[in-house]
Amino acid sequence: PVTLLGQKKKRKYINKMADQKTNVMKDIKIDKLILNCCVGESGDRLTRAARVLEQLTGQQPVFSKARYTVRTFGIRRNEKISCHVTVRGDKAAEILERGLKVKEFELLQKNFSATGNFGFGINEHIDLGIKYDPTTGIYGMDFFVCLTRAGARVARRKTRQQKVGFPHKLTKDDAIQWFQDKYEGVVLAKAD
Repeated sequence: PVTLLGQKKKRKYINKMADQKTNVMKDIKIDKLILNCCVGESGDRLTRAARVLEQLTGQQPVFSKARYTVRTFGIRRNEKISCHVTVRGDKAAEILERGLKVKEFELLQKNFSATGNFGFGINEHIDLGIKYDPTTGIYGMDFFVCLTRAGARVARRKTRQQKVGFPHKLTKDDAIQWFQDKYEGVVLAKAD
């Protein structure tokens, strides 16, 4: 039997939640930032690009191989052609801030995916504050940001795995709103 005291506690809790109006579980945070530097050939240029990524992040980059041979690009199947690194936590937020500063906090609508992630590219890594080194050269890179909400692990864990409910999933509009709120960024419909 439900006591009167139990109902009062429940009502008090509901009123308290109504006062707060914000759900901590709905807060959006950066899950990871992937930096990709595709050189299109193996050898010295690729190792120099890897050195640039290592300077930027302080982590050892991973090399990616070509999926198939493309004669016109001069690449063979299984040849190492790019390197990438995944950064998480505060370091990811700091590097993302530097990348967005290069883009002047302006992104396009098409930079955002339907699943609430976004990406952009920069042409010169020296814009990020790394000193130019003539022996290294200048490399461009892609930034890709995966956003998440608390509780996303439910879909990925090994035991008791379940789907994330639709209201809790991130959408394109959520990601755009987060970008505008957090970085006071501008989202343009088309490139000028």
